[in-house]
Amino acid sequence: MQTFPFRHLNPAGPAYRRGWVDEAVAAIEADQCRTADTHLIRLIVPALAGIDIYLKDESTHPTGSLKHRLARSLFLYALCNGHIRERTPVVEASSGSTAVSEAYFAQMIGVPFYAVMPRTTSAEKIAAIEHYGGNCHLIDDGRALYAEAGALAARLGGHYMDQFTFAERATDWRGNNNIAESIFTQLQGEPRPLLDWIVMGAGTGGTSATIGRYLRYRQYPTRLCVADVEHSAFFDCFSSQDRSHVCDRPSLIEGVGRPRCEPSFVPGVVDRMMKIPDAATIAAMNVLSRRLRRAVGGSTGTNFLALCRLASDMRKVNQTGSLVTLICDSGERYRQTYYEPAWLKARGLDPAPFEAALSSFLDTAHPLALEFEDVTNPQNLLNPEA
Repeated sequence: MQTFPFRHLNPAGPAYRRGWVDEAVAAIEADQCRTADTHLIRLIVPALAGIDIYLKDESTHPTGSLKHRLARSLFLYALCNGHIRERTPVVEASSGSTAVSEAYFAQMIGVPFYAVMPRTTSAEKIAAIEHYGGNCHLIDDGRALYAEAGALAARLGGHYMDQFTFAERATDWRGNNNIAESIFTQLQGEPRPLLDWIVMGAGTGGTSATIGRYLRYRQYPTRLCVADVEHSAFFDCFSSQDRSHVCDRPSLIEGVGRPRCEPSFVPGVVDRMMKIPDAATIAAMNVLSRRLRRAVGGSTGTNFLALCRLASDMRKVNQTGSLVTLICDSGERYRQTYYEPAWLKARGLDPAPFEAALSSFLDTAHPLALEFEDVTNPQNLLNPEA
């Protein structure tokens, strides 16, 4: 499959044509030029006067999620490192959104794409991958994603993209229109443009690494809070400073949470972490969806609840300031899961008590009456200047 003409001919033949790589990179760069930046939405919460809340809406990317940025960077990284050549099959281990975005770029440059995914992945995401010409390789044990993806790439003679290893190095964290630079550029005309907190979930860990590094590189006082979920190893690795922690169950919240501390997760750039219960994630997703008058995905609920905890802490000490988090993707992908009462009941999830507590906080600014695991970076406690 070829979706663009080749300007260059190379007598070395189809095994490696530099002209093909040049054209592939050019096609991906052209796609970025055609794609406008995502919106930064200010959420008006009258009860929290003096605390400005912003939502970076990553659901408006062409493939509908934050992972569009990552997939673009991963493809450029693999092409420029010589890993992807003409007709090279590309394989990824993904619970959905990254695979959707990678299928889009694979189709754009005309290479086969295979997503190794848990069988529990939402039907909507599977359909989106197939829409872009991708192949879905479903497995029963989510813990075997890495091994099966590597094995499939070997069988196909292809390239295992490995987002969990390469996410933190494929993106230019110093700038070049990465998500952190975009946020601060869009805030320039706001009353409090220098953020107090950025809240980010952890899937690969790559976006939090980019944001944390950028904050230090630009010498901003803004702090980074990473929100983790149940059935994930990130929080325990962070709080214990031990990367060997693992989790035996896969995360119910697609796109975030991992059974191991992924190589792209950089705990040293994170100031604080929270572990959000799954029912609380669903509750926050519902509350925010009602306030925006459109559905958001589950990982956005995780982010939003952590942001509200930070806002509650600020209100307790009469601190003003600004906070931002991400709308990672649309809720339309989860109509049969997070928005389906029978699906929630079958998994013992009751978001109602959490919804009531969160709604009360947003309506009254009274302290958020929810308790969950919350820890400041132990390294920063030992070194207050860090």
